[in-house]
Amino acid sequence: MNTSVLVIVLLAVAGCSRDNGPPAQAASAPAGPPTIDVVKVVEQPVDVTLSMPAELAAYQEVAIYPRATGFVKSIVVDRGSQVRTGQVLATLEAPELLAQRSEAQSKLQGAEAQLAAVRSKADANASTYEKLKAASATPGVVAGNDLVLAEKAVEADASQITAAQQSVEAARQALTSVREMEGYLTVTAPFDGVIIERNIHPGALVGPSSGPGASTPMLRLVQERRLRLVVPVPEAYVAGVSRGTVMPFSVDAYPGQTFSGTVARIARAVNVQTRTMAVELDVNNADGRLSPGTFCQVRWPVRRSGPSLLVPSGSIASTTDRTFVVRVRDGRTEWVDVNTGLTAGPLVEVFGALRSGDEVAARGTDEIPAGTEVHAKQAKPPAS
Repeated sequence: MNTSVLVIVLLAVAGCSRDNGPPAQAASAPAGPPTIDVVKVVEQPVDVTLSMPAELAAYQEVAIYPRATGFVKSIVVDRGSQVRTGQVLATLEAPELLAQRSEAQSKLQGAEAQLAAVRSKADANASTYEKLKAASATPGVVAGNDLVLAEKAVEADASQITAAQQSVEAARQALTSVREMEGYLTVTAPFDGVIIERNIHPGALVGPSSGPGASTPMLRLVQERRLRLVVPVPEAYVAGVSRGTVMPFSVDAYPGQTFSGTVARIARAVNVQTRTMAVELDVNNADGRLSPGTFCQVRWPVRRSGPSLLVPSGSIASTTDRTFVVRVRDGRTEWVDVNTGLTAGPLVEVFGALRSGDEVAARGTDEIPAGTEVHAKQAKPPAS
């Protein structure tokens, strides 16, 4: 019995000795450089489509004020009314204009009567001068001084006729002005559109934008059959924008539907506060489905003039003071500062001291110090 126990103990000790042998040998083996996955920097054209917010605006919009001060006699439109160019929107009344017209007519008649009297006197003086001139052919019949006086009277009459004619013209223009002012009492539409605001009712006192009753406009008219789509484009994406480009956009009111507009106007100046440039697209809204003031999402194409360098988004590392990728060259790591640009699927456009074909860590991190000796292993390219 004691012999069996002794054999079992010896076998157990021998087994433990064999199990502990390999770890001791592994611990004594030197550790190699760490292995990291790397990907290659690729160079290819960048052609992406971004979603940018935009706003629809009326192609034309005007706040309608009367040109003359008066009281509203009638108004024939309201909010939502469709109007045509020249259509009467409202009529005003101003009794003082009637008095001004009567006064202007009276002044014109007086000026015309004065002109007639001057012309009659001039005709008489001209006839006298001609008779004296004929009689002066016989010596001693007419005194020379009388002929001179008659001639001067004719010249004076010509000046008086000119002055009277100018008075008549001034009186006629004054009457025309009053009549035009009376025409201002009829307010018409300057273009086709829809009334979106009405602030008056019959009996209200209204006037020009700087006169009495002008705190708010009478009406506000917009042209909605043609719209402006205003897109504030960030300055990084303004290159390559050209007139005539057709761009699709969507609105929340019609989910799943796509509309389109054509680039028509480019500001050519960046707003220093928002760092964006306003680009306007013309939108045909003949069916009236879209409304001014609506927010939209525009699918804005961005194309670079030449190929760009791209790396997977995971290769880019950032700290509080720099953005970089970890490049592996000759078995050692180095940090390369980069600026990022557009995102094309899983790849990100980068700008820095990189070249196509450079190997960078698939996972960028500041945990890999620059100058670390590593073993590079090609990783699978990211799926597009």
